[in-house]
Amino acid sequence: MSAQSSSTQSVKWVTADPSAIGLFGLAIVTLVASSQKLEITSGLSYVIPWAIFLGAFAQLFACIQDAKHNNTFGMTAFGAYAFFWFGMAVSWLIKLGVFGAVLAEAIDPKQLGFAFLGYLVFTLFMTIGATETNKVLLIIFALIDLLFLGLTFDSFEIAAEAFHRLAAFSELGIGIVSLYGCGASVLNAHFGRTFLPLGAPLRIFKK
Repeated sequence: MSAQSSSTQSVKWVTADPSAIGLFGLAIVTLVASSQKLEITSGLSYVIPWAIFLGAFAQLFACIQDAKHNNTFGMTAFGAYAFFWFGMAVSWLIKLGVFGAVLAEAIDPKQLGFAFLGYLVFTLFMTIGATETNKVLLIIFALIDLLFLGLTFDSFEIAAEAFHRLAAFSELGIGIVSLYGCGASVLNAHFGRTFLPLGAPLRIFKK
């Protein structure tokens, strides 16, 4: 009776870095939304689709892919902000009366204020984590901190005009820096070298 040898093979699944598509989704929705806050454009009708498909679905896709990479930080960030944009899109639909006059008339902006406050606290934690990623991502998180600070105080009607402007310009900054981050992520991976610098981590909490 001949002895049989058995061998095992391991298969490694390689998936692309989803940061670029996540940052692209963030960039487009914040550019469109900031144009409305800055009164360059008017109304919310054409903000909603970009909130759903770019702000929400693109970042949700990046979240799922980062989970496959065992990247807790990226998964949590993209997932949390994806669901934020789902929530904002539905909130705007309620405000516009899509779900009926009863819901539209019962709006209390302070309820959004509490949601923004929660996201501000969350983003402050994520900003600490971003110090150990790269400087572009750190700048984006710092701008998101300012955005939620502005949105929170605006919703609670505390120096509303000033904080509304803070939110608007911060959101515009997020869009611009996120576009750069998207381009850098794609081109650096495509060329296999640092084509556009993202900046080294600060190395405050990690050595």
